[in-house]
Amino acid sequence: MNSDSAPGPFASVPVTTRAAKSEPQHTAPLSVLIGALSGLQNAIVPAIFAAVSIGLGPRGLAIGFAVGVGITVLATLYSYIHWQRLTYTINAADIRVESGVLSRAARSVPFERIQDVSLEQKLLPRLFGLVSVKFETGAGGGEDLSLAYLSEDAGERLRQLVRDRRDAEEPAVARAHADASLDDASGEPLFAMGPSRLFTFGLFEFSLAVFAVLGGLLQYVDSFTSFEVWDPDIWRDLLAEQGSVIAALGPSAKALSVIAGVIALLVIGSATGMARVFAREWNFLLERTPRGFRRRRGLFTRTDVVMPTHRVQAVEIHTRLIRRLFGWHGAKFVSLAQDAGSSSHVVAPFARIEEIAPIVEAAGFRLPADDADWHRASRKSRFDNALGDALLFLLAAIPVALFAPPWAIAIPLGLGALFAGANLVAWRFHRHALDRDQIMAVRGVLAPKTQIATRLKLHSVQIVRGPLARLRGYATLHFGLAGGTFAIPGIPIERAREVRREVLETIAATDFSQIAGAASEAAAQSARRSAHSGFSSNFAAT
Repeated sequence: MNSDSAPGPFASVPVTTRAAKSEPQHTAPLSVLIGALSGLQNAIVPAIFAAVSIGLGPRGLAIGFAVGVGITVLATLYSYIHWQRLTYTINAADIRVESGVLSRAARSVPFERIQDVSLEQKLLPRLFGLVSVKFETGAGGGEDLSLAYLSEDAGERLRQLVRDRRDAEEPAVARAHADASLDDASGEPLFAMGPSRLFTFGLFEFSLAVFAVLGGLLQYVDSFTSFEVWDPDIWRDLLAEQGSVIAALGPSAKALSVIAGVIALLVIGSATGMARVFAREWNFLLERTPRGFRRRRGLFTRTDVVMPTHRVQAVEIHTRLIRRLFGWHGAKFVSLAQDAGSSSHVVAPFARIEEIAPIVEAAGFRLPADDADWHRASRKSRFDNALGDALLFLLAAIPVALFAPPWAIAIPLGLGALFAGANLVAWRFHRHALDRDQIMAVRGVLAPKTQIATRLKLHSVQIVRGPLARLRGYATLHFGLAGGTFAIPGIPIERAREVRREVLETIAATDFSQIAGAASEAAAQSARRSAHSGFSSNFAAT
């Protein structure tokens, strides 16, 4: 077929035969309806305020209705003009988006700069079968490109086309190592969370955010009622009344009231955390596809993200105090692409180590083995950090001793001793290890975090030493990691130089045009090994 006669930018013709003469395309016409409905939603609160400010009579209701209709009409008109003025063009080497109502803006992004293409469906567009297509460039700062909205089929075809164009720009060795054992239309499930797992997850996500929301709503109460929220006399009288009622109760009733209050707080916090987990992680599914890892999740806002395997820069394993006691952890991939404002893509929010191990191996990494050659930070660094924290609280104790009651000086002194002791204890749990192809670091006592990075994907190694560190003979190692940060503080200077030398030797000996292929080959070799047999015991002891 001649490329000039191809019907639109989504025609399934070879990339190399496409001409750079694509016509500008509009998004889905239903985008106008989404804008109108969003305007209607945004008009509800101003309409209510307008009606209440005039008075809840026929005149007030009429004015409130007129305000709501006016805002909706303006929003619909703006949405239509915005849709008319928004176009995108798929060229041979880039995608170009032009937008703007009063002023025009045009942006072109080369395919080779696109790190990821994700699909997002919020509740309202989802009802109409529309998706928002987001092009992650790794630029950060809100500079990524997005198109809202396309039909689900058009969005998927656009994502596939952009990936094909982007892959055409990558080295041939990267494409040669693609895993042909998986079908393009399906993936190999690596991790999923059903309702029972989400319920368990929600029990550990205690949150009191609902009280912050209620506090924000309180400022509008006096607009609808005669209750003055910010009048201190009202609250003083209310507390005095409730205090007298509680004082009249017996000891048993007081204890029961306290227990009931604690239980109510736990129930509200658990329910809030449960709602957040179900809304964010509903139908969580992580698959391994020929193009990388595909993650889908969300109840009201459904997201569909694909992370190419060779673009995964590092792995992070994290947990919290209570979760750790029950053996639950989370896993993230560090990548140049953004994941809801974060540089790390969550691939297993709530899982056992034995469930995380296959995911890490599929990405070409290995969890630390039981016999890893761990190194701790310098003892001098441990002492200096503890002494520094103690000195800060000692300085804070001076004005307390001068102006506060005598007993108050125990507060900064106790905190200083607590923080100094915590630093001394934490030293035993801060460690790092270097093996033949990756570097690992563990930090944290109650909630440890493990970072794993491949040596050949690091961009640089920097030794940082302040005046005290130079005097005492230790340093902080900073590794240049695309899309994230990786630092090992307080290690002896001899060890820092040794790690830097070995990592730089790996970087210098690497042909960076073959990184993608090497990552795919490492993933394939890792999948053939069964080295994760001892991972659970290692992390249980971390």
